[in-house]
Amino acid sequence: MEADKYKPVIRYSLMLVLLSISILSSSQELPDMVYFGEEFFLLEGTEIADSLKENRYDRLPLSYKDIVRKPLWDLSKSSAGLSLRFHSNSSRISVKWTLLFNNRMNHMAETGIKGVDLYFNNNGKWQYLNTARPVNIENEFMLIKNMPDEMREYKMYLPLYDGIKNIEVGIDSNSVIEKPAVGNSRSIIFYGTSITQGGCASRPGMAHTNIISRKLNIDCINFGFSGNGKMEQPINELISGFDPLFYVIECLPNMTTEQVTERTVPLVKTIREKHPETPIVFVENFIYESLALNSVENSIMIEKNASLRKEYDKMIEAGFSNIFYITSDHATGDDHEGTVDGVHFTDLGFLRYAEFLIDKFILFGLIERMDY
Repeated sequence: MEADKYKPVIRYSLMLVLLSISILSSSQELPDMVYFGEEFFLLEGTEIADSLKENRYDRLPLSYKDIVRKPLWDLSKSSAGLSLRFHSNSSRISVKWTLLFNNRMNHMAETGIKGVDLYFNNNGKWQYLNTARPVNIENEFMLIKNMPDEMREYKMYLPLYDGIKNIEVGIDSNSVIEKPAVGNSRSIIFYGTSITQGGCASRPGMAHTNIISRKLNIDCINFGFSGNGKMEQPINELISGFDPLFYVIECLPNMTTEQVTERTVPLVKTIREKHPETPIVFVENFIYESLALNSVENSIMIEKNASLRKEYDKMIEAGFSNIFYITSDHATGDDHEGTVDGVHFTDLGFLRYAEFLIDKFILFGLIERMDY
């Protein structure tokens, strides 16, 4: 009996030792790995030249630092939607990355906030392999090992709610890494809110812009700014400077009814000055779960969506072409199980929403039907 009382202590101590070993194995220098920097991989998910940025993994040009509001600028330092693509014949793939902020949130996994996802091209489809889990500002993680020695194509998705100061890909010392050719010349541009930015996916690859990018094999540019997607003119002007296949505007959750009325048409006019025919897709405010019983917030939501619909109808009557409208009904299914907090999506919510949008894009004729 005397010995039995120590068993819980022994088990607890053993768990701490095993946990410490696990953490150390993901953060200490990995043996016999050779690391390669930015010249060996292709950065996707951005159309802004490195020379115009304060940091290569930012989402806005440096010139915007004194143009946009500070909260928006700070959010643009997060690398949401950015990914690295490379080829290698290594039997192991690891990654070293240095974070800008080491952010934390109480409703989102740290792997989604500041982790790194690895996918590989499996006969034309991107297949998930593993997630590099962060432990500090500076991180190193072995993502995959014991692979057959053959050339493969890989894709790494970068953190959704933190920035990257530096990132390197690790391979065997006797292997090679090659930068691939640039893929599709045109992209889909998303401008929106915290959900667009990826809140609250469990890992970077599960944000809907990244899911859509994989399924359609097209670059998706993520201009999602948590709490700050408000159809503001500086961002309107920036995105109008690109030449995408089409735009997806999902800003309503961050806007008031008055802002919707004031800013929807100016956004379209700004884009139309440079792109008279490029399709623009507007998405209604998502239906929050609490609205089933919160009558006050439900009225506000109905009012905002009605305002967007009114502005859309005005543009159609005025002769604007290639403007599309998506109602938010059934966007994440019908069982009300797609969010982490009634608003922000879980991986389930993001998968459903991505498929929901793809179906709408096909219906509008913006993309061709394919076996995705």
